[in-house]
Amino acid sequence: QVQLVESGGGLGQPGGSLRLSCVASGSIFSINAMAWYRQAPGKERELVAVMSSGGSTVYGDSVKGRFTISRDNAKKTVYLQMNSLKPEDTAVYYCNADIRRWAKNYATPSANYWGQGTQVTVSS
Repeated sequence: QVQLVESGGGLGQPGGSLRLSCVASGSIFSINAMAWYRQAPGKERELVAVMSSGGSTVYGDSVKGRFTISRDNAKKTVYLQMNSLKPEDTAVYYCNADIRRWAKNYATPSANYWGQGTQVTVSS
């Protein structure tokens, strides 16, 4: 099967930086879009940033100019560099990817996968 595992969360200070990583593993044929979402307590999950396999990006309005998404296709890894952190960035951050798997001798249609989430807390 396929797994997405996030790392890099923790406590950050206002104005500081954190970097999240997410590695995809399993019987992977190809990875299309990779993205980061977040969910704060009592709020809906929202898109933070998404990057296509070709490198185009889209950012949520609240993080534009502060966060940068990048990926290393060879390592099947997506990153989120978070700068100029604000207390309102506090949330559980989830990795998301559209992945085609190997199944016996063929590649499955693309399916959407989620990581387990990593907590980011911004506080002084």
